[in-house]
Amino acid sequence: QGIYSYAVFIRLFSAMEACKDAGLAKSIGVSNFNRRQLEMILNKPGLKYKPVSNQVECHPYFTQPKLLEFCRQHDIVIVGYSPLGTSRDETWVNVSSPPLLKDPVLNAIGKKYNKTAAQVALRFSIQRGVVVIPKSFNPQRIRENFQIFDFSLTEKEMKEIEALNKNVRYVELLM
Repeated sequence: QGIYSYAVFIRLFSAMEACKDAGLAKSIGVSNFNRRQLEMILNKPGLKYKPVSNQVECHPYFTQPKLLEFCRQHDIVIVGYSPLGTSRDETWVNVSSPPLLKDPVLNAIGKKYNKTAAQVALRFSIQRGVVVIPKSFNPQRIRENFQIFDFSLTEKEMKEIEALNKNVRYVELLM
């Protein structure tokens, strides 16, 4: 059911369309929408603009294959937050989940390409068509995050990483 009714979604999205009409936004995106919520928007009577993006948690332990496919079919780009897992801050993160960057598969593939597990995880997302927004304050890691375009993962490696999916959210949405 969720905390928002259909009418609230429609009113909110209509207001966003009005912002675009007024020149206050170039495009409209949503965050943490599931397929049902996206369908409500896409089936909105008089829809002027569909969302161009849906920002959701997405990484090798939470690959969201069904949502990704649905969004592809509707030309909605998935923008993946926490593409490297997250910091282990128990005040807002599920720390019972295993740390993504210690995963043996990601590290083994990284070793093959002389890359870090983080670079492999980012490359995996990019090859799937997911836009990534890794967070870092460390200048060296920020540089490393950009060094993912000089290698490609094989189909076999992509499947190995896809098989890591545990449907594990690091960022728990408490609604």
